[in-house]
Amino acid sequence: MTVEENLAGGEVRYVDRHDGGLKTEAIYGERGLRWVYGNPLGRLTQWLLLRRWIVSAWYGRKMDEVKSYVRIAPFIEKYGLDESEFAEPASDYASFNEFFYRKLKPEARPVDAKADSVVFPADGRHMVFADISAEDNFLVKGQSFDLQRFLGEADLAKRYEGGSMLLSRLCPVDYHRFHFPCAGEAGIPRLINGWLYSVNPIALITRPTIFWENKRIVTAIDTPSLGQVQFVEIGATMVGSVRQTYMPGDTVAKGDEKGYFAFGGSSVAVLFEEDRVQFDADLLENTARGFETYAHVGERMGQALGQA
Repeated sequence: MTVEENLAGGEVRYVDRHDGGLKTEAIYGERGLRWVYGNPLGRLTQWLLLRRWIVSAWYGRKMDEVKSYVRIAPFIEKYGLDESEFAEPASDYASFNEFFYRKLKPEARPVDAKADSVVFPADGRHMVFADISAEDNFLVKGQSFDLQRFLGEADLAKRYEGGSMLLSRLCPVDYHRFHFPCAGEAGIPRLINGWLYSVNPIALITRPTIFWENKRIVTAIDTPSLGQVQFVEIGATMVGSVRQTYMPGDTVAKGDEKGYFAFGGSSVAVLFEEDRVQFDADLLENTARGFETYAHVGERMGQALGQA
């Protein structure tokens, strides 16, 4: 089953890994999103204006203004955010953007301590693909995943043929800092410029190519047991910016912070070479059923196979 088939009823549904329940997503800005991707005039507006960086940059600046502070309390209340997890009180944030890319208390997101575990890089809704090269129903029937366009280099794409991929979708209501899924030496981020379409499933089923059309930042992580891992941040509509907080060339620990997204929904992808990782069975099963799985950063998503 595909994501497209699961959206046939008009709702975005996902499996909550913490209780196993099937949940319906509360979509931030749902009415506008459905108009933009479901109405002919909306699609024209998206094509001419909304996918362009200048619109997202403008909105990001609006979220940096002091007066945007008044949005914080209603947002917390509407989406039921747990303030006890915040590293600082909500009243300390000077703008909505400061609140949006807030830090959490370390104990709110413990990192799986097992030496061979690989962990989620972000809070969000996740899908896993054991062999991304063989995927011919990516989100919708008959759609293959274009590794070469996604990575922007033919030789690099060839290296990941037959490899595995995690795709993590962050909604505006989520914690928006992203972290390393494994230990290793993190390289220099490489920018691939592109558009800024929405990454919500409502948009993706109309244009699954968004993942290799949108702006991307690719970072190689050289690891002892997973070979070379590619970490890809994917920009989206109204993402003000993608900011790196690590130092390229440093050795990082599993769960260390890599960076954060300013205002907006966005995605992270992690690519593994062939036979390097075994994803957990529930993630594979949920993806095969066309469902994303909600889980937190630092929680186990699979096991390193430990090849030399």
